[in-house]
Amino acid sequence: MALSRAFGCARVVWNDCLRARRDARAAGEPFLKSAELSKRFITEAKKTTGRGWLGEVSAVVLQQSLRDLDAAYSNFFASLKGTRKGPRVAEPRFKSKRDNRQSVRFTANARWSVTGDGKLSLPKIGPVKVRWSRRLPSVPSTVTVIKDASGRYFCSFVVETDPADELLPALETDQGIDLGLTHFAVMADGSRVTSPRFLRRAERKLKREQRRLSRKVKGSRNRNKQRIKVAKAHAKVADARRDFHHKLSTKLIRENQAVSVESLNVKGLARTRLAKSVHDAGWSSFVTMLDYKATRYGRTLTRVDRAFRPRRCVPPADAATDPNPFTSGPGPVARAAPGTTGTTTRARTSSTKGGASAPHNRLYHPPPDRGPSPGNGQGKRLRSARRTRTRPGSAHNPHLGGEEPGTRLKAHRTHGRQGENPPHWCGGGGQRSTPVEEAARRLPCRTEWHAGFRLTVEQLRRHPDYRGAEFVDLGAEIAQDGMLDPRIIADAARTGRYGPQSLKMVWHCLARFGAPPHPARPIRARNVGSAGV
Repeated sequence: MALSRAFGCARVVWNDCLRARRDARAAGEPFLKSAELSKRFITEAKKTTGRGWLGEVSAVVLQQSLRDLDAAYSNFFASLKGTRKGPRVAEPRFKSKRDNRQSVRFTANARWSVTGDGKLSLPKIGPVKVRWSRRLPSVPSTVTVIKDASGRYFCSFVVETDPADELLPALETDQGIDLGLTHFAVMADGSRVTSPRFLRRAERKLKREQRRLSRKVKGSRNRNKQRIKVAKAHAKVADARRDFHHKLSTKLIRENQAVSVESLNVKGLARTRLAKSVHDAGWSSFVTMLDYKATRYGRTLTRVDRAFRPRRCVPPADAATDPNPFTSGPGPVARAAPGTTGTTTRARTSSTKGGASAPHNRLYHPPPDRGPSPGNGQGKRLRSARRTRTRPGSAHNPHLGGEEPGTRLKAHRTHGRQGENPPHWCGGGGQRSTPVEEAARRLPCRTEWHAGFRLTVEQLRRHPDYRGAEFVDLGAEIAQDGMLDPRIIADAARTGRYGPQSLKMVWHCLARFGAPPHPARPIRARNVGSAGV
């Protein structure tokens, strides 16, 4: 009862001060300072009949509620100015007693303490029994009491620690992590962590409890009881997922000196039909745990741009002896056989009956000669060999990725579309390509389609939509004799000194407005957004 009173008083002070600031803004008055709000809605409000019950709780709780409102406004203004990192922050809103989270904070001025029998003594509340999860490393200065939607209470303490005491001894091992849905994490050493799918497993119970809640009369006690049951079911799922993330992140940080993880676009994936599975995996919270634990224990966490993810596959037998098993490219690398084309393409893989993954390289494996007969002598009709639909004039043009008769090369033009992450080996992978070719495959377009393209810096500068753009200056810097071509951009990508997004924009302009092998076409005023990069 005393804690509920403290939650309510802190909420009333927040709402009163927020309403006063909004009214002042609507009237055109200056922004109200914290000292004036504290005097009006805390000190003087206690003397009135309508707010006299504010004196029943500690004054520190009310002052901390006003400080939280100031912090919310500071974040809101910093977000409007663009000085705050992260997503945009909205204006503070009014609080309700039906919110999922209620909290009060006690600082050292409130003279709270931990009793000898392990209880928490709070001012104007009394001793509170606590189930301690760990020993406090030092004397705490602040305690925050939190109540969640399921009716559970938590205490969060602010203590002082020495960062040097928590550093772990240095190691020689490192680890790369590829996050996914079927397997939550695929490690660089080949080990895999199966996704627990906590929400999917508890979905049946959650639906049942939610249906029962929908049948209760609004405002009744039975509805409130059922609401708590639903909240507890959801809290159980969230706690299990958080425990899984903590255990896995701690294991990775303790066993490796450096950890690399791909920077995923979780918000974008959460707007697709995979949204439930993406949220169930909890990639963002897991990476956040890796980040702060790496800083805490003296480890290194590297976020790899998802545009530069490893895509070259090496078979398990060659992974130990290969000097650079994980290079960049759009898939298993397949070099052209002598007498065909000089380009590279993606080798498709498919599972065989033995469980291994067999490469189907259209360059190396022409279709077998089945003869003119439609059957194979056993009464089964054979499907004719499929040929690639080639672009006009590309049958023997190495710049367009054409193929000679008899081959079944099927080249894919990606234009920035990323496929699924291949495994770390695919039972094959072809010969090694040059560093320039490896760097070229980091870019969003395929070199075999644009090998003959040329674009002058003057053409790039004259475009009305790109005047003053940063990537235009980058294109002028890397150009040779005022000319840009795919090899120049690939060399710039290989150095690693230029931003990937700017190089993508230069490459995209080259692919759209470049000269031969296509007929010359004038540069049109056309916006090139990030969707096509």
